[in-house]
Amino acid sequence: MADFLFQKEGDKMPYIPFTDEQKEQANSTDLVSFLQMKGETLKCVGREYQLIYSDESGKHDSITISGSKWYDHKNQDGGGAVKFMQKFYGMNFPDAVQELLGYTVMPEYSRKYERSPPEQPEIKKEFQLPERNQDMHRVYAYLVKSRFISPEIINYFAHQHTLYEDAQYHNAVFVGLDENGIPRQAHKRSTNTYKIFKMTCTGSDTRYSFSHFGKSGRLFVFEAPIDMLSFLTLYPKNWQEHSYIATNGVYEKALLHALETHSNLQEIVLCTDNDEGGIDGAYRFRDILNQHGYQNVRRFAPQMKDFNEVLKAMHGAEALPAVPHKRLECYKNSVDSMTEYPFSPEILNQAMQKKEYHHLAELALAGSAFFLRNSGYQANFQMLQNKLKAQYRAYSDKGSKLSKRQNLNQAFRTSLQNLHHQADAIQTAKSLFELADSAVKLDTEEALTQEQTQEPEEDFSQSYG
Repeated sequence: MADFLFQKEGDKMPYIPFTDEQKEQANSTDLVSFLQMKGETLKCVGREYQLIYSDESGKHDSITISGSKWYDHKNQDGGGAVKFMQKFYGMNFPDAVQELLGYTVMPEYSRKYERSPPEQPEIKKEFQLPERNQDMHRVYAYLVKSRFISPEIINYFAHQHTLYEDAQYHNAVFVGLDENGIPRQAHKRSTNTYKIFKMTCTGSDTRYSFSHFGKSGRLFVFEAPIDMLSFLTLYPKNWQEHSYIATNGVYEKALLHALETHSNLQEIVLCTDNDEGGIDGAYRFRDILNQHGYQNVRRFAPQMKDFNEVLKAMHGAEALPAVPHKRLECYKNSVDSMTEYPFSPEILNQAMQKKEYHHLAELALAGSAFFLRNSGYQANFQMLQNKLKAQYRAYSDKGSKLSKRQNLNQAFRTSLQNLHHQADAIQTAKSLFELADSAVKLDTEEALTQEQTQEPEEDFSQSYG
């Protein structure tokens, strides 16, 4: 079915088909600028922005935005600008595209979420734990027989009243306690093997989540409670000495609050899933933790997709393998394959005109090294290659091919201006380094697009770097 766009020709506007360029342009809209213009509240956190919004359960900051991409860490959903308009404002596809292209249709739609002005008190629904069942038979059966979790581990958290079975649906309920041992959050997970259901209970304070705090300075961080229980089953020796927390996705609020309220915690071990979301989450967590002064952060990745899949494999059950992070791998492979060439503005311009993006990156990086050396810095091509890989963040590299072409064009113009006007050598080196980064990102995007077209089912192995 064709997509359509209104033309402004009076009250009743005829439909015309969207062009591919119009759809790509709409989906490439910078959501941060767009939402700020619409009066939404955004908070800068690391390389991303958090959208502050309210719904019937209270105030939230679980949606992060980078460029044209967004991700809801609470509901584990995300996508591009068009999908955001559909999800957040309830728009249909044509009107979402119109709004993003500048055809204002917003008043016709009721906003799904409400703004929470800072001067108004926050109205939040009262938190109540789901009613407890008289026993935990279904939870035990599910966790032990289907998930292979140790009964001793289950018993411990059951005795702590942070794990139980609800009476109505027999879900496993994982409880988050505050500093005084009072329940403040609850996460439900179905015990039905064939029908997956999980949700955070209404009124939950997301500063708290399912956790255990020991006396040592080491904190292990997981995406989900079952990941955490699986890890404890795999590594039971003296486990109560350390601390563990399940963040219900890759959402940092409970993690940061735990660190604020437990001053002994100085070493953080990120145990997120070994898939694209988990690898991105580990990089993102590490950046946020570094900004909060925590430098002792490392990654412990499961050999399979997650630690429960490791348990399944150990017991001979079908288990999901680790999932490659193709974008991260492709970017780093592109950087590793670079060769240093003599730099000149003329050759740089030729590579840009021919759209030889990988060669353009090689030349720009060689130029950056050249200007740094002329400024007295001990810099070489390989050092800058390593810097490119170290500073790359796939979680913030979510723009479309169109937006990456625009970024490359801007970086190229800036570099040429610095070269032609004989700008400060350090400034020129920096602009050429940014040009190399933009060229590799676009080269990566084109390689991934080609791979999806030719070999949509092929996978590659990737570990956290």
